[in-house]
Amino acid sequence: LVMITKNGKIKKTSLEEFANVRKSGIIAIKLDKGDSLEKVVTTSGKDDIILTTKHGIAIRFKEEDARPMGRTTSGVRGIRLKNGDEVIGMNVIMANDKPAKQYLLVVMENGYGKRTEISQYKIQGRGGSGIKTANITAKTGKIVLSSILEDSAKDEDLIVISQKGQVIRTTTKSISVLSRATQGVRIMKLDAGDKIASGTCLEE
Repeated sequence: LVMITKNGKIKKTSLEEFANVRKSGIIAIKLDKGDSLEKVVTTSGKDDIILTTKHGIAIRFKEEDARPMGRTTSGVRGIRLKNGDEVIGMNVIMANDKPAKQYLLVVMENGYGKRTEISQYKIQGRGGSGIKTANITAKTGKIVLSSILEDSAKDEDLIVISQKGQVIRTTTKSISVLSRATQGVRIMKLDAGDKIASGTCLEE
Protein backbone atom coordinates (compact mmCIF):
# COMPACT_ATOMS: atom_id res chain seq x y z
CA LEU A 1 0.00 0.00 0.00
CA VAL A 2 1.25 3.49 -0.85
CA MET A 3 -0.25 6.40 1.12
CA ILE A 4 -0.03 10.14 0.52
CA THR A 5 -1.02 12.95 2.86
CA LYS A 6 -2.29 16.38 1.87
CA ASN A 7 1.03 17.89 3.04
CA GLY A 8 3.01 15.68 0.67
CA LYS A 9 4.24 12.87 2.94
CA ILE A 10 4.39 9.50 1.17
CA LYS A 11 4.60 6.11 2.81
CA LYS A 12 4.87 2.57 1.44
CA THR A 13 3.98 -0.40 3.61
CA SER A 14 3.80 -4.09 2.69
CA LEU A 15 0.28 -5.54 2.55
CA GLU A 16 1.53 -8.27 4.88
CA GLU A 17 1.55 -5.64 7.66
CA PHE A 18 -2.26 -5.56 7.39
CA ALA A 19 -2.84 -9.32 7.46
CA ASN A 20 -4.42 -9.27 10.94
CA VAL A 21 -6.64 -6.22 11.38
CA ARG A 22 -8.68 -6.03 14.58
CA LYS A 23 -12.35 -4.98 14.57
CA SER A 24 -11.28 -1.72 16.20
CA GLY A 25 -8.68 -1.17 13.47
CA ILE A 26 -4.91 -0.74 13.58
CA ILE A 27 -2.59 2.18 12.93
CA ALA A 28 -1.71 2.51 9.23
CA ILE A 29 0.24 5.78 9.33
CA LYS A 30 1.40 8.29 11.93
CA LEU A 31 0.17 11.76 10.93
CA ASP A 32 1.88 15.02 11.76
CA LYS A 33 -0.20 17.74 13.43
CA GLY A 34 -2.38 19.50 10.84
CA ASP A 35 -1.89 16.79 8.22
CA SER A 36 -4.43 14.25 6.93
CA LEU A 37 -4.43 11.16 4.74
CA GLU A 38 -5.38 12.03 1.15
CA LYS A 39 -5.26 8.79 -0.83
CA VAL A 40 -4.11 5.16 -0.69
CA VAL A 41 -3.25 2.98 -3.71
CA THR A 42 -1.93 -0.52 -4.29
CA THR A 43 1.25 -0.97 -6.32
CA SER A 44 3.45 -3.76 -7.65
CA GLY A 45 6.65 -2.37 -6.11
CA LYS A 46 8.04 -1.48 -9.56
CA ASP A 47 5.62 1.26 -10.67
CA ASP A 48 5.91 5.03 -11.04
CA ILE A 49 3.96 7.42 -8.80
CA ILE A 50 2.59 10.77 -9.94
CA LEU A 51 1.37 13.30 -7.36
CA THR A 52 -0.85 16.26 -8.27
CA THR A 53 -1.51 19.38 -6.20
CA LYS A 54 -4.46 21.76 -6.13
CA HIS A 55 -2.30 24.65 -7.39
CA GLY A 56 -1.40 22.81 -10.59
CA ILE A 57 1.91 21.10 -9.79
CA ALA A 58 2.78 17.44 -10.47
CA ILE A 59 5.77 15.23 -9.78
CA ARG A 60 6.55 11.79 -11.18
CA PHE A 61 9.06 9.49 -9.50
CA LYS A 62 9.87 5.82 -9.17
CA GLU A 63 8.00 4.01 -6.43
CA GLU A 64 11.33 2.43 -5.43
CA ASP A 65 12.43 5.90 -4.21
CA ALA A 66 10.14 5.37 -1.22
CA ARG A 67 11.49 2.47 0.83
CA PRO A 68 9.01 0.21 2.68
CA MET A 69 8.25 1.33 6.25
CA GLY A 70 6.34 -0.03 9.23
CA ARG A 71 2.73 0.89 10.01
CA THR A 72 3.50 3.30 12.85
CA THR A 73 5.82 5.60 10.87
CA SER A 74 4.90 8.91 9.23
CA GLY A 75 6.62 8.42 5.86
CA VAL A 76 8.95 10.65 3.85
CA ARG A 77 8.59 13.73 1.67
CA GLY A 78 6.92 12.95 -1.64
CA ILE A 79 6.76 16.51 -2.97
CA ARG A 80 8.01 19.88 -1.73
CA LEU A 81 4.92 22.12 -1.55
CA LYS A 82 4.72 25.89 -1.79
CA ASN A 83 2.76 27.86 0.80
CA GLY A 84 -0.96 27.14 0.68
CA ASP A 85 -0.67 24.19 -1.70
CA GLU A 86 -1.65 20.61 -0.92
CA VAL A 87 -1.75 17.22 -2.63
CA ILE A 88 -5.16 16.30 -4.10
CA GLY A 89 -4.24 13.19 -6.05
CA MET A 90 -1.85 10.25 -6.32
CA ASN A 91 -1.91 7.97 -9.34
CA VAL A 92 0.02 4.87 -10.35
CA ILE A 93 1.75 4.53 -13.72
CA MET A 94 2.04 0.76 -13.87
CA ALA A 95 5.22 -0.90 -15.10
CA ASN A 96 4.54 -2.42 -18.51
CA ASP A 97 6.85 -3.77 -21.22
CA LYS A 98 4.47 -2.62 -23.96
CA PRO A 99 2.52 0.31 -22.49
CA ALA A 100 -0.39 1.93 -24.30
CA LYS A 101 -0.34 5.71 -24.57
CA GLN A 102 -1.34 7.14 -21.18
CA TYR A 103 -2.69 10.50 -20.06
CA LEU A 104 -3.00 12.40 -16.81
CA LEU A 105 -6.54 13.75 -16.51
CA VAL A 106 -7.03 16.78 -14.26
CA VAL A 107 -10.36 18.42 -13.39
CA MET A 108 -10.65 21.89 -11.88
CA GLU A 109 -13.30 23.08 -9.42
CA ASN A 110 -14.94 25.53 -11.86
CA GLY A 111 -15.71 22.84 -14.42
CA TYR A 112 -12.54 22.81 -16.53
CA GLY A 113 -10.45 19.78 -17.39
CA LYS A 114 -7.93 18.31 -19.82
CA ARG A 115 -5.80 15.30 -20.64
CA THR A 116 -2.01 15.55 -20.94
CA GLU A 117 0.26 12.81 -22.26
CA ILE A 118 2.23 11.09 -19.51
CA SER A 119 5.36 11.41 -21.67
CA GLN A 120 5.35 15.15 -20.77
CA TYR A 121 6.11 14.21 -17.15
CA LYS A 122 9.73 13.17 -16.91
CA ILE A 123 10.82 11.02 -13.97
CA GLN A 124 12.30 13.13 -11.15
CA GLY A 125 13.61 12.30 -7.72
CA ARG A 126 11.15 11.90 -4.85
CA GLY A 127 10.76 15.02 -2.72
CA GLY A 128 11.31 17.62 -5.44
CA SER A 129 9.20 20.66 -6.29
CA GLY A 130 7.61 19.10 -9.39
CA ILE A 131 6.53 20.81 -12.62
CA LYS A 132 3.44 22.65 -13.80
CA THR A 133 0.57 20.37 -14.83
CA ALA A 134 -2.05 23.08 -15.39
CA ASN A 135 -2.34 26.85 -15.57
CA ILE A 136 -4.54 27.60 -12.56
CA THR A 137 -6.52 30.85 -12.81
CA ALA A 138 -9.59 32.43 -11.21
CA LYS A 139 -11.57 31.14 -14.21
CA THR A 140 -10.56 27.49 -13.79
CA GLY A 141 -10.35 27.25 -10.02
CA LYS A 142 -8.06 24.79 -8.25
CA ILE A 143 -7.55 21.16 -9.25
CA VAL A 144 -9.86 18.74 -7.41
CA LEU A 145 -9.35 15.47 -9.29
CA SER A 146 -6.60 13.59 -11.12
CA SER A 147 -6.66 10.22 -12.86
CA ILE A 148 -4.52 8.11 -15.21
CA LEU A 149 -6.20 7.15 -18.50
CA GLU A 150 -5.09 4.71 -21.18
CA ASP A 151 -5.63 4.70 -24.92
CA SER A 152 -7.53 1.46 -25.43
CA ALA A 153 -10.41 -0.05 -27.35
CA LYS A 154 -12.56 0.13 -24.22
CA ASP A 155 -14.54 3.29 -23.58
CA GLU A 156 -13.96 5.10 -20.30
CA ASP A 157 -16.36 7.66 -18.85
CA LEU A 158 -15.82 10.48 -16.38
CA ILE A 159 -18.55 11.10 -13.81
CA VAL A 160 -18.31 14.41 -11.96
CA ILE A 161 -20.52 15.69 -9.13
CA SER A 162 -20.76 19.25 -7.84
CA GLN A 163 -21.11 20.52 -4.27
CA LYS A 164 -24.80 21.24 -4.96
CA GLY A 165 -25.44 17.75 -6.33
CA GLN A 166 -25.26 18.36 -10.09
CA VAL A 167 -23.87 15.35 -11.99
CA ILE A 168 -22.53 14.87 -15.51
CA ARG A 169 -21.20 11.83 -17.33
CA THR A 170 -18.94 12.26 -20.36
CA THR A 171 -16.52 10.09 -22.31
CA THR A 172 -12.90 10.72 -21.37
CA LYS A 173 -11.96 10.64 -25.06
CA SER A 174 -14.08 13.77 -25.57
CA ILE A 175 -11.83 15.75 -23.19
CA SER A 176 -9.16 17.69 -25.06
CA VAL A 177 -5.52 16.55 -25.04
CA LEU A 178 -3.46 19.63 -24.15
CA SER A 179 0.07 20.42 -22.99
CA ARG A 180 0.92 20.82 -19.31
CA ALA A 181 0.90 24.63 -19.02
CA THR A 182 -2.68 25.16 -20.24
CA GLN A 183 -6.00 25.94 -18.55
CA GLY A 184 -8.00 23.11 -20.07
CA VAL A 185 -11.50 23.31 -21.56
CA ARG A 186 -14.95 23.50 -19.99
CA ILE A 187 -16.34 20.04 -19.33
CA MET A 188 -19.19 21.02 -16.97
CA LYS A 189 -21.33 24.14 -16.77
CA LEU A 190 -22.02 25.05 -13.14
CA ASP A 191 -24.62 27.26 -11.49
CA ALA A 192 -23.41 30.44 -9.80
CA GLY A 193 -21.58 29.63 -6.56
CA ASP A 194 -21.34 25.91 -7.30
CA LYS A 195 -18.03 24.02 -7.63
CA ILE A 196 -16.97 20.49 -8.54
CA ALA A 197 -16.65 18.36 -5.41
CA SER A 198 -15.42 15.02 -6.74
CA GLY A 199 -15.50 12.56 -9.59
CA THR A 200 -14.35 9.19 -10.85
CA CYS A 201 -13.58 7.36 -14.08
CA LEU A 202 -15.51 4.24 -15.08
CA GLU A 203 -14.46 1.70 -17.69
CA GLU A 204 -17.29 0.21 -19.78
